[in-house]
Amino acid sequence: MNFIQELGVLLKKNVREYGMYIALGAIMIIFTILTDGLFFSSRNISNLFNQMGYIAVLAVGMTLVIVIRHIDLSVGFMAGFLGAIAARLLREGMPVIPTILIVIALGTVFGLVNGFWVAKVGLPAFVATLAGMLIFRGALLLFTQGTGTIIVMNDSFNQIGNGFIPDIFHNENVHVLTVIIGLAIIGFYIYSEIRTRNNKFRYNFEVLSMRMFILKLLFISAIIFYIFWTLASYNGLSWTFVITLIITFVYHILTTKTVLGRHIYAVGGNPEAARLSGIDVKKITLFVFGSMGFLTAISGILYTSRLQSATPDAGTLFELDAIAAAYVGGVSAAGGVGKVANSLIGALVMASLINGMNLLGVGISLQYVIRGAVLIAAVVFDIKTRSKVR
Repeated sequence: MNFIQELGVLLKKNVREYGMYIALGAIMIIFTILTDGLFFSSRNISNLFNQMGYIAVLAVGMTLVIVIRHIDLSVGFMAGFLGAIAARLLREGMPVIPTILIVIALGTVFGLVNGFWVAKVGLPAFVATLAGMLIFRGALLLFTQGTGTIIVMNDSFNQIGNGFIPDIFHNENVHVLTVIIGLAIIGFYIYSEIRTRNNKFRYNFEVLSMRMFILKLLFISAIIFYIFWTLASYNGLSWTFVITLIITFVYHILTTKTVLGRHIYAVGGNPEAARLSGIDVKKITLFVFGSMGFLTAISGILYTSRLQSATPDAGTLFELDAIAAAYVGGVSAAGGVGKVANSLIGALVMASLINGMNLLGVGISLQYVIRGAVLIAAVVFDIKTRSKVR
């Protein structure tokens, strides 16, 4: 089999895995051409990663919720409400760290309450979280009705959404620390891929040929290096992007390397079989919704910090963007399938669409139509590829 044939077979077998990367590449190329290269400028790429941060964090949690065959519609206004709480506490003089801890604790509790209605009471997740969405929407309006927009004057807090990591090397042209972090990520990626390949080979699983494996390593490594070099050419890594990467990495390890992660996917694959095998489905459901609340709090902090304020309409449609990012990232509507790392790509696809359309001056009404069409396309793609696998 020659190289072209092997590449075609590889893409056909892994169309579900690689489809989102192809879509992302196509979107970026189209917008780069239409904006005469402005889309791929270092400044815009940096803004793009900042803009996607709060949605990417939500998408990580939403991926797990969908994996166990549920949905959470409350995360948008919950994030807005928690952001408003943070803004009010800061305005009253509370230090940044206690404020963040209180907001995260509240978010986790809110998530566990959603999980309680679903796991213990037996309410459908759609109904329970729809009620939560309405409750948090009303709570946000009540919380801000006396003050309107709550301005955040705390510079340390605002740095979370607008600041960049300092460069300890103080180079005037390139943010050296960002380049070093990028190289470290490439090194970890290569090590992880080699280790995974060796383990598959040891147990006689199918693996890529050596030339395709090397090509994959070089291609992904080049993309990672290009992104980090582009960011290093501007202001380096933003704190928002760093937080997003850390959360994605932690949840990737949780879902792929731990017993808890295997139980989450077992519940999503077949809840009844999981229960019969001894897995406590109710506890897994509580954990996933509690985790969603925890990540929603972080998302609310990132969004409020980025805007440097809390507004009465904060959180509008966040849940739909998170759901869309999860589906574009490859999570299955049938449950049991989806990677949190891919939800980052899904969030990047959605953020790229919004960013590119803004650069082209596309009206907000048409933007909603296009985003809805992308979501439909992602779910149709999931259904078609799943039927082919079967």
